[in-house]
Amino acid sequence: MQRAKWQLNAAAIGAVLLGIIFLVSGGWKVLQPFKTGELLEQAQVPAGFGVLGAATLGTIELLTAFLLFVPRYRRWGGMLGSALLIFFIGWIGFYYHTLAGRECSCFPLIKRTIGPMFFVSDGVMLLLGAAAWAWSKSVGSFKVPLTALAALTLLAGTSYAVNKAELAHVQVPNPVIVDGQPADLTRGKVFLFFYDPSCMHCDAAARFMAGFDWNDTRVVSIPTINPQWAASFLRDTHLKAQTSLEVDKLKKAFPFVDPPYGVVLEDGVVKQTFGQAKFNAPSPKAEFQRLGIIK
Repeated sequence: MQRAKWQLNAAAIGAVLLGIIFLVSGGWKVLQPFKTGELLEQAQVPAGFGVLGAATLGTIELLTAFLLFVPRYRRWGGMLGSALLIFFIGWIGFYYHTLAGRECSCFPLIKRTIGPMFFVSDGVMLLLGAAAWAWSKSVGSFKVPLTALAALTLLAGTSYAVNKAELAHVQVPNPVIVDGQPADLTRGKVFLFFYDPSCMHCDAAARFMAGFDWNDTRVVSIPTINPQWAASFLRDTHLKAQTSLEVDKLKKAFPFVDPPYGVVLEDGVVKQTFGQAKFNAPSPKAEFQRLGIIK
């Protein structure tokens, strides 16, 4: 079907604008899968699936951007972009009672609070995708899009491997002041627990872990704010742990989004990290036992 010139122009403008959005969003997820995976888990993605979700979603978003930018495949880009936006709107709508008021964290450096305007802005983007789909020319070949998907999948896999290797070989700060004395965290088993003393999730996690038999594991707790409340937090939660106030030094080595956050070290090597979503009883007890840091 022949499209009018204004329809083709509208489709092109909508495709480019939406393509930029997906390029930034997808690129961030693919290049920072662990950070964005943590954010996805905070958005109710099941714990443990955040990184995989970030890599997969980022790959699809980058493919969508590619299709939107190339006029020959713009119709498919509009269709895929619209499907993604419907999925996002549906996900946030389903979990709205839990996520309302939180930061969307859809894009780096841009803050969007989840509320009524979230649906308005995503609705506008959906119109852009619909225009690109409805008013672009038909597509007849799958070869180039499939090749692009394969290349982007390879990129996501490589990025995951590089990020995982960097995390495993992070330089653990040494020494670190623990309970007022220099301590070496590169020897033996160590569990670092980052927490906000006023955070109820952190409080519940600490109370749950207070019942663990830590064997020979050193537990070092690090308040992210209000360090003057550290002693009372440990006393109230009954968590038997040492305290370090060097949060800036440790968070630089082990970056995360929001507490509670945990890092398991063995002889200075990162064995596993635990984002906010993994501190929901009975998690992370089973994983701690598998790692051998508790009985």
